[in-house]
Order: sequence, then C-alpha cells, then structure tokens
Amino acid sequence: MDPIQPVPPPGPGVHDLSPWGLFLMADPIVKGVMLLLLLASIACWAIIIEKWGTLRRLRREARALAALAAGARVPDAPPGRADLPAAALRAGIPEWRHGQGANETDGEYRARLEAAMRKAVAQEVRRAEPGLSFLATTGAVAPFLGLFGTVWGIMRSFIGIAASNDTSLAVVAPGIAEALFATAIGLAAAIPAVIAYNRIAASLGTLRGEALSAASDLAARLARSAALPEARPQLRPAE
Repeated sequence: MDPIQPVPPPGPGVHDLSPWGLFLMADPIVKGVMLLLLLASIACWAIIIEKWGTLRRLRREARALAALAAGARVPDAPPGRADLPAAALRAGIPEWRHGQGANETDGEYRARLEAAMRKAVAQEVRRAEPGLSFLATTGAVAPFLGLFGTVWGIMRSFIGIAASNDTSLAVVAPGIAEALFATAIGLAAAIPAVIAYNRIAASLGTLRGEALSAASDLAARLARSAALPEARPQLRPAE
C-alpha cells in the first residue's frame, strides 16, 4: 500500500476565496465600496450601542418623573442637572410660583403649566434622536451600494473572461465571488441598521408618550395646589 502523499501547497493559479482574499483580489472600485460599507457598519454599531445606553437612562428618568408626579412633594430641580424630572421642574416651577393671572381661568392656568413642562420634556427626549437618520440612511442605501460593487465586479470579470477566451468555472468563479462579497457586506451593514432604527424609534416614541403623560400629571398637581391654598405647604418646592 502506497503511503499517503502530502497535499501539495496551492500553486499560483489557486485563488484564496476567504473574505480577506476576496477583498485583496477585488477591483479598486469594489474595494472602495467594501471599505465604505465596513465603515458605515462600524458607525451604525457605535450608534446602536450609544442609543441602547441612552434608552436605559431615559426609562429610568421617565419612571422618576412619574414618581415625582405621584409624590407628595415637588423638590427644586438642581440647576446643573440635565434629565427629564429636572427639565420639567425648571420649566414648570417658575410658572407655578408666578401664579394664576387675573384674566386667566383655571383651565388656562393649567394649560400654561402643562405646555411649558411638556415642551421641556419633549426637548429633552429629542436630544436622543441624533444618529437615527444615519441608521435609516445606511439601511436604505447600503444594499444598493453593495449591489453597485457587485455589478461593477461582475462586469470586470466578464471583461477578463472575454480577454482570456476561457469560460471555465475556475476562471469565472473568483471574480463573481469577490463581486458578490460586496453585496454580502452591504446586507450585513443594512440589516442591523434597519432593525435597530425601527426598535429605537419605537422605544423613543413610547418613552416620549410616557414622559409627556407624567409631565401632564405633574402640571395638574401644581395647578390644583395653586387653587387650594391650604395644600400649598405640602406641595411647595423644598428649600
């Protein structure tokens, strides 16, 4: 029995079909498309991680604002703090201390308090939105950018086939594989971006609704305390 012969090393005609090898073999334009998609994917993941932490913080602040609206005391907002309860108090407490105007009904007074507090809360939630447009743009454009790289790579492969007059699979496959790799990278960048955009946008919408509802409840408490002088000592901001 003949001994097992070692496998000879790949010769110069053997193509490296690993992802790195496909990148190295690609046309310069296709390489540029791949690098652009890779950078977009890294930026998307950075935004996703940052928004995940921001959503956790906003959920805590929305719960704190709801607890504040249901509590028995309204503390002063620390001047240097930037969160939902502090924003609502900074907007509402001056209006509450100013009191109801002579030509203002109870409903108008409450509406003024509520509008000021809801506006401040909405502005604070809106600070979490930057970056979402990049996710949406990447999700919409990345597949087409990868498709452009694929079309360009296949076109170049057909030109090479025509020049060599060789249509064997060994000649055709590497060029088509490196071209299709660009589409794969485009999809890998677009799919997480689309999923993350939809989830983050939906979560922000829910948090905005909860925070605005809590701000309305707090404004209603402040308006009632202004209408009931005997209740003011319990609801007056703490010194």
